[in-house]
Order: sequence, then C-alpha cells, then structure tokens
Amino acid sequence: MVLERGTRMKIIDRAKETAATGYILLWLLGIPIPILLLIFLLRGCT
Repeated sequence: MVLERGTRMKIIDRAKETAATGYILLWLLGIPIPILLLIFLLRGCT
C-alpha cells in the first residue's frame, strides 16, 4: 500500500497527539512529572 506524503504526515501527527494525551491523562491521575519524564526518556523520545 502506497501512502501519499501528506497522508503519512497526518498519521505521524495523530500518533504524537495521542501520545501527548496519554501523558496528560497519566499526570491527571497523579503520576509525578519526573516519573513521566523518565518514561519519556526510556521510550526513546519518540
């Protein structure tokens, strides 16, 4: 399946948006920011 460049960028943007929402939800549940930063760094900053 061949995707156009614009479509590929939209998928990447959507993934980043979803990841950011996940971190915000974890923060709202009470996970301290330093722990969230540690998780972010251990995942490879993607």
